[in-house]
Amino acid sequence: DLKSEMNKTRKLPLKKDTRASDSSQEEAIDQWARRRKQFKDSKKCSSTGGSSINSTITEGSINSEDARSVDLGLYSENEDRGFYTENFHSASWVFRGDDVSPDNSPRCLSKRPRPVAIRERTVKIAKGTGNYPWGFRIQFSKPILVTEVDTNSAAEEAGLQVGDILIAVNGTDVTSMPHSEAANLARKGPDILTMIVGSDISRYPNSPRPTCRGYLHKRTQSAILKGWRKRWFVLKHNGYLHYYKHKKDEGKCRPLEVTKLEGAEIGVDTSLGKPFVFKCIPQAANRIFYFCATSNQEMKRWLEAMDKAVHPIHQNHVWVDVTLHNTTLPPLAIKNPECLGLLHQLDRSKDVWIQHYCILKDGCLYFYATLRSTPAQGGIYLQGYIVSEQSLGSKRSVIELKPPSEEFKTFYLCAENVNENKRWITALKASINKWLPLHQAIQDFMNRPLEETRM
Repeated sequence: DLKSEMNKTRKLPLKKDTRASDSSQEEAIDQWARRRKQFKDSKKCSSTGGSSINSTITEGSINSEDARSVDLGLYSENEDRGFYTENFHSASWVFRGDDVSPDNSPRCLSKRPRPVAIRERTVKIAKGTGNYPWGFRIQFSKPILVTEVDTNSAAEEAGLQVGDILIAVNGTDVTSMPHSEAANLARKGPDILTMIVGSDISRYPNSPRPTCRGYLHKRTQSAILKGWRKRWFVLKHNGYLHYYKHKKDEGKCRPLEVTKLEGAEIGVDTSLGKPFVFKCIPQAANRIFYFCATSNQEMKRWLEAMDKAVHPIHQNHVWVDVTLHNTTLPPLAIKNPECLGLLHQLDRSKDVWIQHYCILKDGCLYFYATLRSTPAQGGIYLQGYIVSEQSLGSKRSVIELKPPSEEFKTFYLCAENVNENKRWITALKASINKWLPLHQAIQDFMNRPLEETRM
């Protein structure tokens, strides 16, 4: 079943190839200049020379939470073209750039200034009780890194996540501040802790949705027992509403029911003659849920949280935005490529080799029909791939790109000669080494004997 689900991948077609002839070279240059100006005006430059732009990939196609992935696969001449991104979205990745020394931490976890390609959001945490009223831990680094978020805490409910970078605390920039001073800012501030946090280009594709927890009275659906029953409800980041018999059951027992809120109809209900009642009609259900809160304020809190789950804001992974932007550029307009030139790719379905002009940049291999073609036909996200030189059929020297799992595709490429193959192999290995799995990066970082403060 798992394999069949993984085979049900989707693809994002790019614009049809428009080959610029010699006579239209000036027009192509003018077009590129206009795009470049528009890109600069957007003031959303990234560390890879791309920009954060809107595209047509939806959350359903890219979601690191449930490890689903998009197959924007490479296809033959007769099929749609796109990007093969399977392994990139099967795990979260940290971009560490040229900082590949084992003695150093990845760039987004190191003491260097925060990267340019960062997605920022505001998190507001209501102060709880006890010695650690906010429920999270920060570790010394520049910028400051969130290393732990307590389960069922105010921080988790507000959407704070492990690996988030602290940018500002209660309106004060903390990117160059010792973490002890940032902690004091929080402690001395108001009961609502307001932080601006960010995620590196390697992380969360979608903006976190706020969670909401608490007791509500739910109207029973039984034909025998009519009435209201008190239940513990949990609205999670993924937009699903869980409920349990008691608060203590969360995390220990299965929920009594799980309901997807995206696309549902919610609102205040006055038909039952009871105050603080609101209803929810899920999109894929033939029933109506009636809930009763203890106060008008509590009802509004739930309606606001549920409304955000009903109408989620879909955002692409920043790295997808960057590469999609780069595909609109002429091959030589991609900044600081690590390798470029002609490569032949094996089409295994037809047992033929198809020639592309290729650009390698930060773990992404772009394919163009020719040097003068715009946009790119497609490419491969190379995170996690192993590069080696193999013999294949009549060819003694072939570049093999082998994925870390058999469920993903193996690619075979071939340059013009053996020396060119070796040049590409060296460049491909270096480009892939710019990325590190997020869980490994965080584990390596947390193993370092650094100060840590619990909030």
